[in-house]
Amino acid sequence: MARRNMVAQTSDGHVLLIKKLGGLFAIIIGCLLTAVGVTFESSGTTLVGVLLLVIGAVLLVLKIVRRNQGSSLP
Repeated sequence: MARRNMVAQTSDGHVLLIKKLGGLFAIIIGCLLTAVGVTFESSGTTLVGVLLLVIGAVLLVLKIVRRNQGSSLP
C-alpha cells in the first residue's frame, strides 16, 4: 500500500521541484535586492527585495507542507 501511495505522489514531482527552485531563486534575488536597496537607501528596491524574500519563503513552505501531507507524524 505504501508503495502505491509513493507512486501516486511522484506525478507532483515537477510542481514541487518548480516551487523549490522558484522559492530559492526568489530568496536569493530578494536578498540581493534588499542589500542593494539598504546600501543605496532606496526604499523601492528594498521593498521589492523584501517581497521577493517573502514570496520565496512562502513557496518553500508550501512545498514542504505539500510533501508532508501524506506522512503521519506522531
